[in-house]
Amino acid sequence: MSTTGVYGDHQGRWVDETTPTAPTSDRARFREKAEQAWLRLHEDTGVPVHIFRLAGIYGPGRSQIDNVRAGVAHRVRKSGHVFSRIHLADVAGILQASMMQPRPGAIYNVCDDEAAPPDEVVAFAARKLGVAPPPLVLFEQAELSFMARSFYADNKRVRNNLVKSEFEYTLKYPTYREGLKALAEQSEET
Repeated sequence: MSTTGVYGDHQGRWVDETTPTAPTSDRARFREKAEQAWLRLHEDTGVPVHIFRLAGIYGPGRSQIDNVRAGVAHRVRKSGHVFSRIHLADVAGILQASMMQPRPGAIYNVCDDEAAPPDEVVAFAARKLGVAPPPLVLFEQAELSFMARSFYADNKRVRNNLVKSEFEYTLKYPTYREGLKALAEQSEET
């Protein structure tokens, strides 16, 4: 399991598995080196290695629904910035589908169909919970941790066509809207 962070910054343009890697952070450079080492292991020994580049993972207990409910959500806008995401259920579904059709040495992007601005995702979560969204803060004025700020360094839209065509996988949550709606409804039931 790797990260779509290995692609680096593409200023909002689309990337897919054929896009050359160009990581911009130490964390992503470490992942790129790990990918290369795993692929070398496959080439040298035949061990059936697959690389899965995951976008931002969300799911039960780890979503903007949870952050809004806990009062810790921030609605930060960086002009033109988008971020790809993937619901945990779809991560599991894609991994399971890959086990049914292994192709050792392959690289797959694991993300939903819509990269979106982070502030819009927070606002949507707030609406689903029937509360006012947190105030909008411009990125330049936001007080973010180093880690939080690092998520705004790269701007790209990640394609998931390969997992859908090769595995014939249909996303359970094709966008953050379906995923957050389901999480809001699940939390109401408990």
